[in-house]
Amino acid sequence: MNTQLVVGAGLIGRPLAERLAARGDTVTIATRSGSAAQGAATLVLDASDPAAFTRAATDVSTIFLCTNPPYTDWARQWPPIIDAAIAAASATGARIVVMGNLYPYGSPTGPMTEHSPETTTESKGLIRRAAWAQVRAAHDAGRIQAVEVRASDYFGPGATGTAHLGESFFTAVLRSKTARGVGTPRLVHSWSYLPDIVTTLIAAADHTGDWGRIWHVPSATVSRTDIVGQLNAHYGSHGKVAGYPQLMLRSLGVVNPMMHEVWASSYQFVVPYIIDSTETERELAVVATPWNEALLATAESYRGTIS
Repeated sequence: MNTQLVVGAGLIGRPLAERLAARGDTVTIATRSGSAAQGAATLVLDASDPAAFTRAATDVSTIFLCTNPPYTDWARQWPPIIDAAIAAASATGARIVVMGNLYPYGSPTGPMTEHSPETTTESKGLIRRAAWAQVRAAHDAGRIQAVEVRASDYFGPGATGTAHLGESFFTAVLRSKTARGVGTPRLVHSWSYLPDIVTTLIAAADHTGDWGRIWHVPSATVSRTDIVGQLNAHYGSHGKVAGYPQLMLRSLGVVNPMMHEVWASSYQFVVPYIIDSTETERELAVVATPWNEALLATAESYRGTIS
């Protein structure tokens, strides 16, 4: 029986812990606040504390690093978390599966594969690039076994907050109003379905081949303009989508640190932004949930909030 440590209980960590527990693994979910997940033991953990992280990882098969500090805290929080995770894995022999994103690649000129150059110049991308480089170096030195799973912007039932394809987008369209978003809505963009992210994380952990590499989550690529058209056709709504002017985002960022970070990564929505997951599909046998199924499941999850 596998014993798993999931660090983080957000939209990815909690369903991951529950999926692992449902298949019979022994699972602990660790957070600062002691958040719970069905079927998993709960642990209060400061993931930046190497000693505490090492105690939590003792006798663990895999550490799933799914924590995600607020954008404005990345520079302060990510480096000590990475240091502590590597120390814990090195001391205990637990493997690390890091939940990552596409930020290290920067602004793409074509589909992004697991081997695309990491050309980012943006601060959050540089932080995540450095984090994976540090984990990869520890792997290459033989201190740990590790992989990183990278997803594009997520969507799925329950996705709220700052999700670009989240509750505010769907509820606006279903109310026949205009959904506002970053960038140019008519450009194609890859979207990673939350259950598919969980599936890929588990498949990466179960992989018996080479580690020390990146996997991409199989995702759907479609423009927000087309998504609105599909929702309108299915529900009989008359929603629209429009992009915020880049100048407005930049101006808001001058006075609002979170909006500054949104503007700084808005390059993802002014060019076609496409993730290629060919290797994951071939080697891990993971495929994306059919688009229409994923889209409607997500839309249905928000319909109850519409008055």
